[in-house]
Amino acid sequence: MLRSVRHAKILEIISQQEIETQEELCAELNKLNHVVTQATISRDIRDLHLFKVAGIEKKYRYAYINEAQGEISPKMRSLFRDCVIGVKAAQNLIVVKTLAGNGANAGAIVDKLNYEQIVGSVAGDDTLLIVCADKESAEYVVNKLAEFLK
Repeated sequence: MLRSVRHAKILEIISQQEIETQEELCAELNKLNHVVTQATISRDIRDLHLFKVAGIEKKYRYAYINEAQGEISPKMRSLFRDCVIGVKAAQNLIVVKTLAGNGANAGAIVDKLNYEQIVGSVAGDDTLLIVCADKESAEYVVNKLAEFLK
């Protein structure tokens, strides 16, 4: 199966049902006569930049950001609002506090925004550290992120 076809099918599957593990995703593709291995699914998850969010029926599910670079969907804005507790600047650094287990989710959303003021970021379990070029850049990014929390 072509990688692009498989990627499209993966995105279709995770948008229609809650998939919690690589094994579940592999099984769903196999049901559709797309024979894949767990190793292939692991690479696909990395290539598609999938991440896990809290599920409704299951504890977690795979999700993705499907908007153009620099834009995030209303669903991702809602995820950011639901998982972020606070955003605070300290010179050229920004500390984003999140609920436990959501630092990487907040980081994926911030990375997708592709703000030129951001030099890089590091996500932990309940914290995202954003490094900006200078204090003014950090203040700009804090103001933009605060808009998402309203």
